[in-house]
Amino acid sequence: MTDASGLLRPNGDQGLVVPAMPGPRAHDHRVCFFGDSFTAGVGDSTARGWVGRSIARARAEGHALTGYNLGVRRDTGRDVARRWEAEAKTRLRHGDRFGIVLAVGVNDTKLVDGRRRASAAQTVACVRLIAAKAAGLGWSAMVVGPTPVADQTRNPSIHSLSTDLADSCLAVGTPYVDLTAVLLGDDAWMDEVAGEDGAHPAAAGYARMAELIFPTFTSWLSDGPASGTGADVSAQDRHD
Repeated sequence: MTDASGLLRPNGDQGLVVPAMPGPRAHDHRVCFFGDSFTAGVGDSTARGWVGRSIARARAEGHALTGYNLGVRRDTGRDVARRWEAEAKTRLRHGDRFGIVLAVGVNDTKLVDGRRRASAAQTVACVRLIAAKAAGLGWSAMVVGPTPVADQTRNPSIHSLSTDLADSCLAVGTPYVDLTAVLLGDDAWMDEVAGEDGAHPAAAGYARMAELIFPTFTSWLSDGPASGTGADVSAQDRHD
């Protein structure tokens, strides 16, 4: 048995003292979440969004996870492509395993002066380039697709983009979550979005997003975001 000192003392032999063996340490994951206002959790009165809920649940299930929410309102895939690397390099410098989660698309389909902010081909190319560059830096990636909005004239474009992203991710082995395929037929989601600002859900909708995302997310974590690092880090500093 183990006494208060943490030493293993076999029953019946108080003279033998053997140090107790420590349990296995969970891998220290560092993950950056890049995206737009949906990543930032706009509209959620709890301020957790799908990212906060996913991080909390992963920790509750035993993952030693540090998550960085880097969602920026109005960002498209091209906007994220311009900023993601510098922002990730300042954060993915310590720990055992590193990864990025990328969630863009709704803003890309928005019309401004009659033109889409980004074509489907541009968005797919940005996502694929980010994932490839991340792999080159020793970080793995997963992708979360866009969600439907209250404006039914935009949803075909969102659905088509989600399908294109799914095909692109499948071709290179990047985990992908197709939210539109599920949420277009989810009356609770569509009603909640319509009752808010026409694009973002409230707390219940973000909980639904987290529910759909989490199986892929936790599988990706369990398989292990890449163990490389983009910076030289001493062993002493690795777990700060």
